[in-house]
Amino acid sequence: MSDPNEERPYHHGNLRAVLLDAAERCLRERGADQLSLRDLAREVGVSHAAPRRHFSDRQALLDALAESGFAQLDTALRAALAGAGEDFPARVRVAMTAYTRFATENAALLELMYSSKHRPGATRVIEAAEAPFGLMADLIERGQEEGVLRAGDPERIGLVLFATLQGIASIINGNFVGPDMLDALVETAVEQFLSGNRPAE
Repeated sequence: MSDPNEERPYHHGNLRAVLLDAAERCLRERGADQLSLRDLAREVGVSHAAPRRHFSDRQALLDALAESGFAQLDTALRAALAGAGEDFPARVRVAMTAYTRFATENAALLELMYSSKHRPGATRVIEAAEAPFGLMADLIERGQEEGVLRAGDPERIGLVLFATLQGIASIINGNFVGPDMLDALVETAVEQFLSGNRPAE
């Protein structure tokens, strides 16, 4: 006879999605070290073996969380850019704000995303990261094509921009400054990025 508790999440939606939602809550509240398939099974009300239908082990769960994080970041960036119009500085501003807001509101998830991306064999995580990073690369290339940004290696320009955003997120997440400073810091970063990469006259 099957355990009725094991079937309960299937009546409320996909078990994999339910587990990922619970795992993300645990990650935010207690950190990655406290994540376990057994505890998640207990939290969502299924047998301890049920999660293994979707995640072969704890690492598979962490990788799936990282993939989900990159998908969420991609969605946030696309939504921001969709409402920004065609003005290039405005597009830079909304993209930088969206990234930094995601990074500060999902600090533990972001850390997991990047640590998972650099783990040997994490092919699917790397592929998931290509979408949001591709958007940022396209933005820089568009600025170069429009003559707003100077010519040069777009990847190098993008890395400096990424480092700036990560720095802002880090000082906010580390409580060096309050989250109320985010918009002002991003605005200054936007001004410096655009002026520092303006084509030579």
